[in-house]
Amino acid sequence: MLMFGKLVVRDGLSTLEYDDVMVYPQGLSRPSPTRDVPVELASDYVEASRVLPYSAKASAALTRRCLQALLENYAKVKHGDLSAEIQEVLDTGGLPSHIAEAIDGIRNVGNFAAHPLKSTQSGAIVDVEDGEAEWLLDTLDSLFDFYFVQPAATKRKKDALNAKLKSLGKPPMK
Repeated sequence: MLMFGKLVVRDGLSTLEYDDVMVYPQGLSRPSPTRDVPVELASDYVEASRVLPYSAKASAALTRRCLQALLENYAKVKHGDLSAEIQEVLDTGGLPSHIAEAIDGIRNVGNFAAHPLKSTQSGAIVDVEDGEAEWLLDTLDSLFDFYFVQPAATKRKKDALNAKLKSLGKPPMK
């Protein structure tokens, strides 16, 4: 059973109302990361996915937080601001080109969420839009696949092959 309702958000200063928000069942619009993704990164990713229907800005900010944790703890970049960390990982040349281009875009889109920018043409604050926040999550999916999912899958296959080689009296793969 689907239930829709009105969502009212009050922050003490203003009130935002959203019509036709799905209130039950509440779920993710994206698949959860696999078990190969470290739990602290998967947790931020899931939260960014959950808030996306309500706030693209919040989703983008959580995605940037997740990216920064990935870069610092797993890509081993020097701690600093996210822009410098992205540049450092790009300078290594170790990412596939499609991921490198996407991660570079996070620097720009994510800044709309973390540091409001004004349009030079209209003077209006440039917000993160749903499609952009989705793109950030897609980029995290690609990074998860590169850093965690594919290496884990390769290790499982190698372990299985080594077990077979051992049973045949052969040396393991190098």
